Parts: sequence; C-alpha cells; structure tokens
Amino acid sequence: MKDTWQKQLQNLLNCDLKSQFSLARSLNRKLKFFVGPTNSGKTHSAMTQLKKANSGLYLAPLRLLALEGYEDLKASNLNATLITGEEQIFDEDAAHVCSTIEMIDYDLDVDVAIIDEIQMLDDDERGWAWVNAIIGCPAKQIIMTGSVNALDAVKKIAKYLGEELEVIKFQRKNRLHLMEKYTSLKELKPHTALIAFSRTDVLRLKQKLQKYHKVSVIYGNLSPEVRRDEARRFREGQSDILIATDAIAMGLNLPIKTILFTTHRKFDGVSKRTININEIVQIAGRAGRYGFHEEGFLGATSKDTLKHLQKEYDKPIRTIKAPFKVKISAPQLEGLSSHIKTNSLEKVLKFFNENMYFDGPFIASNIGSMIEAAKILDKKNNLKMEEKYMLSQAPITIKSTIILQAYDSYIAAIIKNRVVRYKPSITLPKKALTYRDLLLVEDEVKKISLYLWLSYKLPELFPDNIKASITRASFNNFIEKSLKSNLIDDRRNNNKNSEIKKYKKYRKRF
Repeated sequence: MKDTWQKQLQNLLNCDLKSQFSLARSLNRKLKFFVGPTNSGKTHSAMTQLKKANSGLYLAPLRLLALEGYEDLKASNLNATLITGEEQIFDEDAAHVCSTIEMIDYDLDVDVAIIDEIQMLDDDERGWAWVNAIIGCPAKQIIMTGSVNALDAVKKIAKYLGEELEVIKFQRKNRLHLMEKYTSLKELKPHTALIAFSRTDVLRLKQKLQKYHKVSVIYGNLSPEVRRDEARRFREGQSDILIATDAIAMGLNLPIKTILFTTHRKFDGVSKRTININEIVQIAGRAGRYGFHEEGFLGATSKDTLKHLQKEYDKPIRTIKAPFKVKISAPQLEGLSSHIKTNSLEKVLKFFNENMYFDGPFIASNIGSMIEAAKILDKKNNLKMEEKYMLSQAPITIKSTIILQAYDSYIAAIIKNRVVRYKPSITLPKKALTYRDLLLVEDEVKKISLYLWLSYKLPELFPDNIKASITRASFNNFIEKSLKSNLIDDRRNNNKNSEIKKYKKYRKRF
C-alpha cells in the first residue's frame, strides 16, 4: 500500500508540461518571434498579420492593452470579443478575441495568436502565464513579440516543444541619444517625461511643477481608465509634461521626445536598489516615438543619476535564463492535497514548490500573492480546495485595508452562499484635497475590480457588475479631475504611517 502511494505521488510530482495542452499539440503549430526594441514596429506588424487571419487571438499583458487591441480590430471593421478578468464584451459573430493573458481559453483554436511582451515570462508573479501560453496556446501560428533578452528563452522552449521557430528581427525606427549633461527641473521643455519610482514622488513632483507646466501623471495605483485619460491629455497637448513611474514602460504610445530619470534607485518590493540596464532600456525606448519625433533623448535631472545611466548604458542587456517558472495547476493542487492529506492551501503550495519536477527547462514556483492569500483562506472553515485555489488568484492588494476587508467579507459570503451587493466603502468627497483622499478613492476602484472579478467567477453571488462598473466610472472621473487640480502634499500628517498601522492591526486578525 505504501509503495503504491509513493508511486502515485511520484507520478504527480513528475510533470510533462507540454502534454497538458493536448489541443495545441494536435495543431502542428508554427512559432514566430518578432524581436526588437521599443519603437521598432514589431507589435504593429504582428497586429497586421492578425487582421489578415480568418480567426485570431491577441493576448495582452494589461487590461489597457487588451482594450486597445480590441478597439484596433473594431476600427479595422473586424468583429471582436474582449475578455479580461473584470469585463467581457462578447460578439457572437466575432472570430477574433482580445484578452489579458491569464484569461486565455485553451480549448478555442484559432489561425493566428499574438503573445505580446514575451519577456514578461521572467516576471516573478505572472511569468507562468506567458510560459503556459507559449506551450499551450491553440493556434496554427503563434506570433510572439518582445525584446531581445527573451530570445534565448523562446529558443529553449521551442526546442523543448519540438516546434519550428522563425525569428524576425526589428530595428528601432529612429535614434535615441543619451544626453551628456543633466537637466534641471527649471529647464524642462514640452514633450518631456520625468521618471520616478513611487506614487509619492510622482505626486510630489506634480505639486512642484504644476505652477509652471500643465502636467499629466501615470503610476501603478491608477486604474487603466485613468492612465488612459492622463495619456490622452499628454498626447493631445493638454499637458506638456508627463510625470510617471515605470508604469509607462509597457503599452502606452506617447509623443515623448525626452525621458529624464529623477532618480536611479527604486524599491523592488524587497529592498531599495539601483536600476539596471534592462529597466533603463525598456523605459527609455518610449522617447522619440516614431511618427511624432525624428529622434529621442534620454537623460536625468541630477548629476549622480545621469552618471549611473551613462555607466549602465554601455552594458549588455541581461538575458533571461532558464529555468522558467511554472505555477501549480488545479489538478496538481487537488492531487497533492489528497496525497499529503491536507486542506491547507499554503502547505500544498510549498510542497509543490519544494518537490515538483518538470521534464523541460522549468521550475515549480510559488506566486507571492497566492501565498499571502492562502494565509487568509486557510483560516476560513468550510472552503473546498478548488474554492481556495480560485480565490487565491483574486486581484487583491495586501497593503490596502479597504481591499483586505472587502476580500474578507466576500470570502465569508461565499462560505455562507450569500448574495453580495456592491457597496462603496467610502463616500466620494467633492474634491480630493490631499494625497490620502486620492489614495482612498484609488483603493476603492481596486476594490471594485475585485468585485467585478468575482462577478465573472461567481455571477450568482456577485450580481451587481453593472452597478459596480457605473460606480467605477464615476470614481475614475473623480480621480481624473483631482489629478488636474492642485493637491496638498500631506506627507507631514504621517498618513502613510497611519495606513501602515491600520494594515498591521488588521493583519493580526488572521
């Protein structure tokens, strides 16, 4: 009996990843990699191929990009469907689908599929989605787009699959110059983007510069709708300076002539460190957008930061190395849970990470956000393992008290099979007077995103998707208006420390 149990466990722990996607294996797929830097036209060329296909799929790294792909297809008089974790616009006559990469349907075969920003396969939290898409996307022709640092990775996976790979190289359409002197904030010219690495620094710079310039801002905590509106203002000349985090590094086509780094240090979730050549190149590539400017410029607002850019810029781009991270699948979760006799999601995830073996250039990886969610879910009674698995992938932000409280209440409702109506956690003020006012509304928008995600997964229990969407639109409109106005820098009121204390106090409950 023990030998049989050990044999079954070993079978679970030895995984032939490609065999999990039987439809893809039956299609005799052709792989293409459109490789090149930002501003080289590779994604445009891929979309041109997609539009010519009888059926197609565009897999985007961001909801904003999925929406832009959808609108591009519609503008070309092609019927299209949009699918993201929060919204679905179905067209029964559509043979083309645009979706975020995690929402891929592995049972829907098409003629052509685009996997955009393929270098994201190296991302700690989401890289598994790109790995799965390369292996399992059911399309006769797969077009991957991305930077050269992913080339070796794509070749290794293609070799593992035994599938033909064609590499098409693209060159940047105009020159990018590294400036010799730093530029002070008093010398800024229109079409300049300033890069900071935190929301606080972005808003601080906005506060300082809005006396002399019309300013747009883009940072990660903003919803895709607000980012899009801020980008539109800059694109249409309603603002002449853009202040942004590295959130602009992916998917926003903007008429930037000059990019200036205001710092060369960033907090990466673990520690504060200097930025590397890969990060510099990805952001800098947004300068000198083809069709807007004949050339682009890269610089800094201080001597030290410019010196770091000049030092890093001569280095080769870091190549993505194997092994590539793979997330646990639902069948693997169920099987391991049964064999090690536990209903603890955290224990199963850690067991998977420590013991799973793949036959190709892959490695089992725990997703940090899933582990954090598992710690909460494992303290709840009466949740089945498949329910925990689904809920652990919800879009939650553990640093937000509003979202954690909502997540907690939503889980309780699911356990009791109780219908949840969407209710805002805050009353919308007439105007955001401080950064904290703005942050609370931004977090409420993220809470709405969580509700909409659950309404897609469990529509019977979360039926207010229309109400939530309408409320999100009004909240986004409030944020847009607030960003155009003068905000008070309230850091001296220690609101950040207050939020941290609230978060720690709340986490003690779990």
